[in-house]
Amino acid sequence: MARFSGVDIPKEKRIVVGLTYIFGIGRPTSIEILKKAGVEESIRVKDLSESQENSIRKVIEEDYQVEGDLRSEIQLNIKRLMDIGCYRGLRHRKGLPVRGQRTKTNARTRKGGKKTVANKKKATK
Repeated sequence: MARFSGVDIPKEKRIVVGLTYIFGIGRPTSIEILKKAGVEESIRVKDLSESQENSIRKVIEEDYQVEGDLRSEIQLNIKRLMDIGCYRGLRHRKGLPVRGQRTKTNARTRKGGKKTVANKKKATK
């Protein structure tokens, strides 16, 4: 297995797909990295030479923020929103949807499991 940015890339996959196992690299970014490194997209990870691996590593390290660095930046951005007390920060703090989705129904992923109210039928009668 080849290792890029602390992530093991499966040997049997094509390198263009294998790079997407790294947090922060999707298919278009993967294609862009391979063009900059001068590596063919169709080549398998197991067939990469040492120089090709090193050129890919170099491009990723110099031009892209991935894995731990990217995760920490995202967390810092969310923390900054919460500290300044803006609307988005308040939604993050309360654990509610941030981007304007409805919350009367749905939003269960963000809010957590259903909280049932006891004796609701008796109270309405």
